[in-house]
Amino acid sequence: MTAPVLIERDGHVAAIVLNRPEQSNAMDPEASKALIDCIDEVAADTAVRAVLLRANGKHFCAGGSIAFFDQAGAELPRMLEQFIGPLHAAIHKLATLPVPVVSAVNGPVGGGGIGLALCADIVLAAGSMKLRGGYSAIGLTPDAGASWLLARRAGAARAKQIFFTNAPLSAQQCLAFAIVDEVVADEELAARAASLARTLAQGATGALAHIKRLVDGAHERSLGAQLDMEHRLMVDAAAATHAAEGIAAFREKRAPRFV
Repeated sequence: MTAPVLIERDGHVAAIVLNRPEQSNAMDPEASKALIDCIDEVAADTAVRAVLLRANGKHFCAGGSIAFFDQAGAELPRMLEQFIGPLHAAIHKLATLPVPVVSAVNGPVGGGGIGLALCADIVLAAGSMKLRGGYSAIGLTPDAGASWLLARRAGAARAKQIFFTNAPLSAQQCLAFAIVDEVVADEELAARAASLARTLAQGATGALAHIKRLVDGAHERSLGAQLDMEHRLMVDAAAATHAAEGIAAFREKRAPRFV
């Protein structure tokens, strides 16, 4: 039986691949467990310097499986209680990895798929991408970090509109609202995402991790606290070998070799 989520490796890039195209890559307990296991494996691998999140098929992720919700019946609250916690822990782990994470969103994305897509540092979308909240249409509420991540990118008012109305947004609308960072032609998405992930994997890993910490937490800190943290991390980065290599490469007019 084919695994619902796969790991593919390309040098120092690990790709986490949603692999249930016949079910629009919807999440049920089995798929969630597979996703958690893949995230744990990638997070534990010190050779990984960038992560690519993508999906097989014509849909990125439809969110939670409606078939599972229907079959669960009166047991749905108990079953959701069991698997949402571990899933959320895994998404938090993926979002806070000390390496760049890129998502490649092909086709429709909805529900928890929104949180999965937007937990990446850089979100690329195919021209065919469509985003739809979906939760309130079946009487449910956001999970997988979708409410926090969408509100952070698009603002609270826009996020409420998306989740209240369930009106689909096109890729270009998502770009205009800063929900995604770049839109490329469908046939170019895979190559563009893989190329970006490889480029990031060749970067100064320690510096990128520091930048991620600075930017991701900036909204929670005062200017004074942010300046103090910039001070500490700049000094820390300057003591690392990547800084010496980067400065030498600049002086010698060559590409740096961050190893």
